[in-house]
Amino acid sequence: MPDQTTLSDTIAPSAIRNGFRATISQAVETFGATAPNPSVGCALLDAEGRILTIGAHPRTGQPHAEAMALAQARTAGVLDQARVALVTLEPCNHTGRTPPCSEALRNSPVQEVWIGAADPNPQASGGAARLREEPSAKRVIMLADRPEMADLARDCQALLAPFASRVVRHRPWISVKQALDEHGSMVPPPGQKTFTSPDSLVLAHRLRRATDAIITGIGTVLADRPRFTVRHVPDHEDRKPRLLVVCDRHGRLPADWTAEMTQAGFDVISSHDLLSVPAMLAERGVNWAMVEAGPALLASVSEAGLWDDWLTIHKTAGADRIDLKSRDESPLRLLRENACSLES
Repeated sequence: MPDQTTLSDTIAPSAIRNGFRATISQAVETFGATAPNPSVGCALLDAEGRILTIGAHPRTGQPHAEAMALAQARTAGVLDQARVALVTLEPCNHTGRTPPCSEALRNSPVQEVWIGAADPNPQASGGAARLREEPSAKRVIMLADRPEMADLARDCQALLAPFASRVVRHRPWISVKQALDEHGSMVPPPGQKTFTSPDSLVLAHRLRRATDAIITGIGTVLADRPRFTVRHVPDHEDRKPRLLVVCDRHGRLPADWTAEMTQAGFDVISSHDLLSVPAMLAERGVNWAMVEAGPALLASVSEAGLWDDWLTIHKTAGADRIDLKSRDESPLRLLRENACSLES
């Protein structure tokens, strides 16, 4: 095993922190592209704590974050300088569409691996234990064991939350987006589609891009014929069709609107039972779903407790006020903070 004093004790904590921050930021931008896999990032540092490469898993079937970072380092001719790996999620320890990341790290010059969160998937977990095995053992540090890094551990949990929800609770993470005017109404003025500010629209469309499914109600469809497309921000390239669930108890879903939405890249599903929707989405590999609907469906979602975080955009005389309620470490909070850091 590597000398316990040669790496972390000589690399400044600020370098570890900066590396994780950059890695999490890059991984956040893959929300909405990786399902049913999680969004994961990996940074490689040299012995001085300098970032050599950062990899993020782009989509299912493509290389995982660790393999991406190692391949980038090899291409750049700096792989032999890699000494520390910072990974937001425990490296996988099984062979699926891609080889085990634990083996890729074991076969690399990396001597130390920092792990942001344990893998909740029993089929892929065990990577940390494998990394500690001789020969080629690595020093493994879990952020959960470092109180001074608690904020980074929380962010890694937030990054993992949609995937963990599906794997552990057998339902996706569900975010509600609601916009209210100065009088508490959700209805835009006549002739307008929205009353929120450009900045709020960007946040709302970042959330659309980040989610794998949208849940709405038949009332919204009949009244507005919404498009639910990603605008105001670039969408993921070549993304697979997104699920669009319409809660419709009486079979009123318009066939022409369904055809239009299918043409726009949605897989439209009608459901007469709101309570059955989360399990159905999980079975289809959805990690993160959002609710965009009118007051009636939002009231039902609230009453049934079918939400994990709730974003409310309040129109005011000045800048919109954003409120976020969450029941756990929120990927939506992370998404919002990352947008602010990218703009600053």
